[in-house]
Amino acid sequence: MSDLRDLESSGKKVVMFGGKGGVGKTTTSSATALHFANLGKKTLLISSDPTQSLSDIFETEIQATEIQVKGVRNLFAVEISSEEILKRWKEKFGPEIYEAVSYLAPVKPEIVDYIGSAPGIDEEFMLDYINELVKEDRYDIIIWDTAPAGHTLHLLNMPVEFINHLTAAVNIYTSVQSYVDRIRSGLGVKKKRRTIVEIIDGWKDLSGEILRLLKDPTKTEFITVTIPEGLGINQTTRLIKEFGRYGLGLEHIIVNYVVTDPDCDFHKKRYRMQQKYIAKLKKRYPGLKIVEIPLFPTEIKGVERIKKIEEVLFKSQLSQSL
Repeated sequence: MSDLRDLESSGKKVVMFGGKGGVGKTTTSSATALHFANLGKKTLLISSDPTQSLSDIFETEIQATEIQVKGVRNLFAVEISSEEILKRWKEKFGPEIYEAVSYLAPVKPEIVDYIGSAPGIDEEFMLDYINELVKEDRYDIIIWDTAPAGHTLHLLNMPVEFINHLTAAVNIYTSVQSYVDRIRSGLGVKKKRRTIVEIIDGWKDLSGEILRLLKDPTKTEFITVTIPEGLGINQTTRLIKEFGRYGLGLEHIIVNYVVTDPDCDFHKKRYRMQQKYIAKLKKRYPGLKIVEIPLFPTEIKGVERIKKIEEVLFKSQLSQSL
C-alpha cells in the first residue's frame, strides 16, 4: 500500500493539502506535520481554512501568530483568518499603495483600506506570507492546510492573474504618470522618490517569485485529499486537471474514510461502492501514489489519535485501536 514516506527525503519546503470541505485535510496535514516534527525537523503547520479547526484537533489554542504546539517538540502552528491576512498586507504594502495612488490624485490614507477590500488581495498576500517564510528559512518544512478546493484553485491562480493585471496596468499608469509629471513639473513640485512603474515592477517581480516557488517540484508539493465517493472523486479530478493547467506538481492522492473490514450488510455495501471509486482513481492516475486511510471508529482529536493517522500515512500500519 502506498504512503508518504518518500516525502522524508524529498527536501520539500512546502507541502500543501487541498480538497473539498470535510474530506480530512486538517487531519492529514496535522498528522504529516506531527511526523516531520517527530523526525526532528522544525515544522510549521499553517491553516488558512476559514473553519480554523487546528485548535480543535490538537485540543489546544492555536493563534494568529506562530506558537509551539503544546507537548510537541519542533512543531509550531498558526491559524490565519482573512482579517489577519489583510492586516498584515496593509502593514507591508500599505505605504507603497498610498505612494502610488497619491501621486496620481489627492487621496486620503483610507484609500489603502478600500483597495485592500478588493477580491483576491487576501489570497495574493497569503502566498506572499508563505514565500517569505521559505526565504527566511526559519523552518525546515511548512505544512499548509488550505481552504476548500474552489478557494484553493483561485488562490493558485492569483500570481498569474496578478502579473497579467500589472502588465496591462503599467501601460495605463505610464501614460497617466507622464501627464501628471508634466503638471507637477510646471508647478515646481518635486518628483516622488520612486515612480509608479518602479513600484508596480516590484510587485510583478514578487508575484513571479511566488509563481516560481509554487511550480518548483523540488520545493513545493500539492497533496489532494478526497473520499471514495462520486462527489469527492469528481472534485479531485477537476482539481488535478487545474493543477496540470498551471504546471503544478502532484505525486500523492490521499483517500480518507475507507472501509477496510466490512462486518455487516451496511459496511459491505459501502465497501463495494468505495472500492469502485478507488479503482477508478488508480486507473485514471497510474503515475500517482494513492494513499488510503481507514475509517476509524472515533473522531481524530488530540496528539495520540493524530499519531494513528501518522502511522497510516508514513508506515502503512493500519491501526484502528483507538
